[in-house]
Amino acid sequence: MTSVKGKVAVVTGAASGIGRALACELARRGASVAISDVDEVGLAETARRVRVIGAHVHEQRLDVIDRGAVLAYADRVAAEFGRVNLIFNNAGIAFTGDIADMSFEQIERVVDVDFWGVVNGTKAFLPHLIASGEGHVVNVSSLFGILSVPGQGAYNAAKFAVRGFTEALRQEMLISGHPVQVTCVHPGGIKTAIARNAGAVAGHDQAALAAFFDSKLAKTSPDAAARSILRSVSVNAPRALVGFDAKLLDILVRLVGARYQRLLAIGARKAQPRPTGLAGTAAVRPERQVSA
Repeated sequence: MTSVKGKVAVVTGAASGIGRALACELARRGASVAISDVDEVGLAETARRVRVIGAHVHEQRLDVIDRGAVLAYADRVAAEFGRVNLIFNNAGIAFTGDIADMSFEQIERVVDVDFWGVVNGTKAFLPHLIASGEGHVVNVSSLFGILSVPGQGAYNAAKFAVRGFTEALRQEMLISGHPVQVTCVHPGGIKTAIARNAGAVAGHDQAALAAFFDSKLAKTSPDAAARSILRSVSVNAPRALVGFDAKLLDILVRLVGARYQRLLAIGARKAQPRPTGLAGTAAVRPERQVSA
């Protein structure tokens, strides 16, 4: 798929961040878009921006954890537009805490949104993509699906799972001969609200963690990320590394292998805000599902 002009694209987590930027960039390139999120206010603003551009847009509140709702949504979008060509499974959340301190429920929540949300979206839309004769699955993993960092065990697990799931799907599409391309996206630090909307175990200063992410790690704008992702889609790339940091750290992992873990642990100990030491306690506040 060298061009999205005239195509129908679905974007989850479209109320802000990469999701909003993707919806707008797709619209500028001549695609019709179906957008969803749990944040109805942000979603309405994205829909307004897409309409100003002049594209046909379908908007709906959708929780990607709700499999039945996602399946019904896929059928509804296909019925409205007549086909679906692209699905961008982008919705996600973040949660900070050492594995020893997180509850099972907190880990499950991250995995439910960040992994099962991708599975639900992929499975729901895949038959429609195959039927279109020219489909593309774009699943958003993370730089943290290439390497792990301390304090993000649940997020790491979900994003590595997205990577494995997506890479297997690409191979299966090649073997089957289905007309569907597959791309796994690994953004580095993107200037979105995901860190500010994240939850954390008690003892973590979430505001300090978000400020650290925004000032030290988030270097790529959502608009630049969207353009980078669509460049990868246009050449049917199996992997999209978004941002200089993602490309640099991917090289690091390739060069040093598992030894990167010690290097990152040393760096995180020096630079990252650490908890006050309240282990095994509940979250300071619940995380909110937002776009990646």
